[in-house]
Amino acid sequence: MNLDALIDNLPSSAKDLKLNYSSLVRNNSELTPQQLWGTVAVSAMATRSASLTAAALDAAAAQLSPAALEAAKSAAGIMGMNNIFYRFHHLSSNPKYATMPARLRMNGLRGHGVEDVDFELWSLAVSAINGCGKCVDAHENVVRGKGATEELVLAVVRVAAVIHAIGVVLDSVQAQSASVLAMEVEPANATA
Repeated sequence: MNLDALIDNLPSSAKDLKLNYSSLVRNNSELTPQQLWGTVAVSAMATRSASLTAAALDAAAAQLSPAALEAAKSAAGIMGMNNIFYRFHHLSSNPKYATMPARLRMNGLRGHGVEDVDFELWSLAVSAINGCGKCVDAHENVVRGKGATEELVLAVVRVAAVIHAIGVVLDSVQAQSASVLAMEVEPANATA
């Protein structure tokens, strides 16, 4: 299912999400197309919702260059790893961990083939979804140092928040459908 159809078919309980998606994605005026569609792609990937990720990556592929789409995928993957590692640093009360090398490959943070601000914004979006305060601070400082405004940062985080919430709704709808199907199959098996 394409992304617009997926959004249009959200349940009535997700009316606010539909409205926010419309204003933030369909009628976006705050982000460049690359910033917007990279953010949609990385945010969908970070939700781990299979249906949303597939639809968002298809939609993003129509809006981004192949290099930008690969960079967005790279940002989502690297930040998925880094957010766990650095969130552990943040949550652990043992200060020694902060002095030890990460020993994780992060080459994708450089040589990604897109504007640094865009890649950093995508990394920030994933970090916000994954709740890594250390990474949020780091990437927000980098984009601000490169001239991005607080308004631009917040625009990206708004998109990430809405995409994440859509993933939550889609997964709950799918879980409920699976539960109903299981209940329908169970009585039939009981009589056999």
